[in-house]
Amino acid sequence: MVRKVTRYPVEGPNALWQIYKTVSPWKGVKNFICIQAARYCPILPLKNWIYRHLLGMKVGEHTAFGLMVMVDVFFPEKISIGNNSIIGYNTTILAHEYLIHEYRLGEVKIGDHVLIGANTTILPGVTIGDGAVVAAGAVVHKDVAAGAFVGGNPLREMKRSEDTDVSEAFQAQTSQMVGK
Repeated sequence: MVRKVTRYPVEGPNALWQIYKTVSPWKGVKNFICIQAARYCPILPLKNWIYRHLLGMKVGEHTAFGLMVMVDVFFPEKISIGNNSIIGYNTTILAHEYLIHEYRLGEVKIGDHVLIGANTTILPGVTIGDGAVVAAGAVVHKDVAAGAFVGGNPLREMKRSEDTDVSEAFQAQTSQMVGK
């Protein structure tokens, strides 16, 4: 499955050397300062406020970012995360890639009730469906289906044991919310 990214060819030096033709250096500095504040902030509502109001991310209610999460510095507005999801410690969420002869931009969409394990890297242009679980240390380079349990590098579907089966809990919780 190919990630949904838009490719922009460049001529001359590699694309990273040309970054300020695509994004303002002042935006980069402002975003870097805001992201560093959020990375160390222990107050979840304040962290989400920074992401929503200073970085332009779409962050759902009760979503929790672990300590040291690194969101895309140059294009955080291309990241959306649903309600009641957890982004684990030291996870990196990228919406851009700067390569030798091109750069790529892609939206990252993370659904509701998603659990992202610690030290995960999420690449641009992927969608992670509602209720999915991504194991710690994974590299998410393709879409993840709703309710799936994935991990590894390369990313693959993992077998669930009874203590890791969150899809039934997600479905029960969703049924309760709909019934209210």
